[in-house]
Amino acid sequence: MSVIGLIGGSGAGLYPGAADVELLNTGTDWGPPSAALQRWEQHGHEIYFLARHGETGGIPPHKVNYRANVQALADVGAEYVVAMNAVGGIAADAVPGSLVIPEQLIDYTSGRLHTYYDGTGRETEFVEFTEPYDKNLRFLLIKAAGILKLPVIEGGVYGVTQGPRLETVAEIDRLERDGCSIVGMTSMPEAGLARELGLQYVSCCSVVNYAAGRSDAAIHSEIEAFLELGIEQSAKLIDQFLRDI
Repeated sequence: MSVIGLIGGSGAGLYPGAADVELLNTGTDWGPPSAALQRWEQHGHEIYFLARHGETGGIPPHKVNYRANVQALADVGAEYVVAMNAVGGIAADAVPGSLVIPEQLIDYTSGRLHTYYDGTGRETEFVEFTEPYDKNLRFLLIKAAGILKLPVIEGGVYGVTQGPRLETVAEIDRLERDGCSIVGMTSMPEAGLARELGLQYVSCCSVVNYAAGRSDAAIHSEIEAFLELGIEQSAKLIDQFLRDI
């Protein structure tokens, strides 16, 4: 039995976990995680689900205690972490309703507590981060999407912005010039912290809106229209993924 951590983002409360869920309140050296861990078994695996923005979704992306969240999953023995992220589409094919399994990221955030090596006792390690998302987990998610015939983009670059405000058109133009195909606010420092703890980490991104300047539609209207679909697709994808891992 593998131990797998799932981190849900916006709309995490919609994620359909198993009927028999055990709640685990836990603390870490870095403080409490965003919410109680939800534990269940699925396809022979032990699953721990964590709502990134808290039980009511009230924690904004720049205030998430990423260190506690990732540590809490490591403490219960998670070997793999699948992060679900709601994102905006920059590239022409990153349309609302599609899934993206990114292979790279660019970190535009600032001021976040982004490392466990903060000079308080741990010997600093310069962690290799050439490929921020685990290649094998990416392959399994893409394979699962193919089996289910879900609209998936195999690769791409996640531009991680500070939030909580959305971006200007000029900022999105800059991200596109930098090579970003999607934009969101939560993959860093989460991915980097997972690497520091030796966890295999992957992101499953749901495109819920066009990024600024890429559509005439109101961004919040698009998010409302596509968020639940994204959660449903991610749940199906992860269910198939758990059959294959």
